[in-house]
Amino acid sequence: MTEHTGAKYGGAPGSRGRTSIADVVVEKIAGMAARDVRGVHALGSGFARSMGSMRERMPGAGSGKSVTRGVSVEVGEVQAAIDLELVVDYGVSITDVAGAVRESVISAVERMAGREVVEVNIMVGDVKLPDEEDEGGEREERQRLQ
Repeated sequence: MTEHTGAKYGGAPGSRGRTSIADVVVEKIAGMAARDVRGVHALGSGFARSMGSMRERMPGAGSGKSVTRGVSVEVGEVQAAIDLELVVDYGVSITDVAGAVRESVISAVERMAGREVVEVNIMVGDVKLPDEEDEGGEREERQRLQ
């Protein structure tokens, strides 16, 4: 009687072959995870957000770009590095928000993409004041998605 083990056929079925993950996948995961943190008003600089909102109103423009606005990544075979540009709500502790964003992003990327996150660099480019108009309706878009 012959014993059939995974080793004879190249290992367990789940480990046969390679899995590649595009940078945009990690960008979207990181962008969504960052937006879920309380105190994050939007991602991207004010100029990028206003240009993006104009672009998204154009016929045929995809909505996927708004998820990755303000997010850049470098993804390797086993590791990823992430840069985020945030707009935070006025009155929150920026250091607390940054720490929570790092935790959320690292957890989501490591769980979903299986990549070790070696760093999450955060640049706070703006503060949303209570009396400022929303550029591009990010707050409404976030509420609609939840």
